[in-house]
Amino acid sequence: MITPMMEKQLLVLYKTLTGHSPAEIKRIAGAGSNRRYFRLCPNPDIIGTIGTSREENEAFIYLCENFHKKGLPVPEILAMTVDHSCYLQSDLGDTALFDLISKRPDKSEWNEDITALLTKTITLLPKMQWIGGKDLDYCKCYPVPEMDRRSVMWDLNYFKYCFLKATGIEFREDFLEDDFEKFADILLREKSDTFMFRDFQSRNVMIKNGEPYFIDFQGGRRGPWQYDLVSFLWQAKAAFPPSLRDKLIEYYLNAASEFAEIDRYNFFHTLPYFVLFRTLQVLGAYGFRGYVEHKPHFLQSIPGAIRNLTEILDHGFPELPYLNSLLKEMSSRERFNDQQEKTDRLTVKVASFGYNRHGIPTDLSGNGGGFVFDCRALHNPGRYDQYKQLTGLDREVIEFLENDGSILQFLSEVYPMVDNSVETYLNRGFTSLMVSFGCTGGQHRSVYSAEHLAAHLHERFPDAIIELTHFELGKKLILK
Repeated sequence: MITPMMEKQLLVLYKTLTGHSPAEIKRIAGAGSNRRYFRLCPNPDIIGTIGTSREENEAFIYLCENFHKKGLPVPEILAMTVDHSCYLQSDLGDTALFDLISKRPDKSEWNEDITALLTKTITLLPKMQWIGGKDLDYCKCYPVPEMDRRSVMWDLNYFKYCFLKATGIEFREDFLEDDFEKFADILLREKSDTFMFRDFQSRNVMIKNGEPYFIDFQGGRRGPWQYDLVSFLWQAKAAFPPSLRDKLIEYYLNAASEFAEIDRYNFFHTLPYFVLFRTLQVLGAYGFRGYVEHKPHFLQSIPGAIRNLTEILDHGFPELPYLNSLLKEMSSRERFNDQQEKTDRLTVKVASFGYNRHGIPTDLSGNGGGFVFDCRALHNPGRYDQYKQLTGLDREVIEFLENDGSILQFLSEVYPMVDNSVETYLNRGFTSLMVSFGCTGGQHRSVYSAEHLAAHLHERFPDAIIELTHFELGKKLILK
């Protein structure tokens, strides 16, 4: 647990280092990490870090000091507490390579400036891997010294438990485990004595004075060099086009050939397996951070990862028949694809869901979720045998609910609240509002409510796009 005392320790470190207290301390937003970052400023600006895992902190400090001594582009460790819970490092600024990628005006173009930075980054990577890995004491890495069978199975099971099971996808666990074992055999054939960054992606590349610097390598270990290349070029939200990816691969291979003899045939043969492995690992991470920790930023990355998965599955993996067929079926599901029309118009996403199934839908727009209405207090047709196999779309269920009448009173109170928000959103130029109805199984009451609200909004607000989704029924419709 991070305590106020730890934050005070950063101030003590800063004063001991500089001779004066910082005039200001600003919290810096993290991504998926449990560490906290602060900018202590000014004169000089320094980054303070607090981490609750001593082993992870010590791994980062050791690696960072080792790389910095070798002249590699990483921050400099300036001071640390005795217990390594807090440390100071040089400030590399606020601009990550990913920021420059995502903020370019024309998303379809990759201008010369961005391409030049990508080229610099990818040609620096072999130096991190070979020079950084030389004489490195991998026993100081955390949580494991190298990519071995155990760590491979951790990542594959991360995908199984935090993505497949978190999203309710059914699968044969015994068949899947058989393919996981074979998959591990294939990956572990690639021996290498290089440093594997592990999370080498554009969010972990800072740009200062036009040059790339690398951060967040505390999970690094000995491992195959292909993994980092794949992590960078197949980052879901970066969405590099294949033509640019191919050029960057060539730049990387040319740079890496200064340190080792590269077997290009073997490289291109094994590349799809590393792409598949990395994609499954990040889907596990997105599932945990998004579905378990409810952080929308990670759920927004899922469609990009699914696109990568769809692309790589065209290669085919005959050694992994069950995994291959499961992933093809999974990647075809509409819920994991972001095919919504890009528009400046307001889209109202109306949904039904089951509390006992997938739970409250996450708003992938990042706007916070909108309205959630609980229908479980209404008379439930699902209690009666004649309605159990029917849904809120069936005439018999509709008649049951309307004859009971409580759902009509319920919706008469819902409509004005939602209408007011839709009207305000239209006037203010907002583009996304979510309205969700939940019942026990997401089959009867919530389906009826979502259907009728969507029809009501479609009639009243012709300038809005109404997107209707019944999550538990697997149905989606866009009303324009």
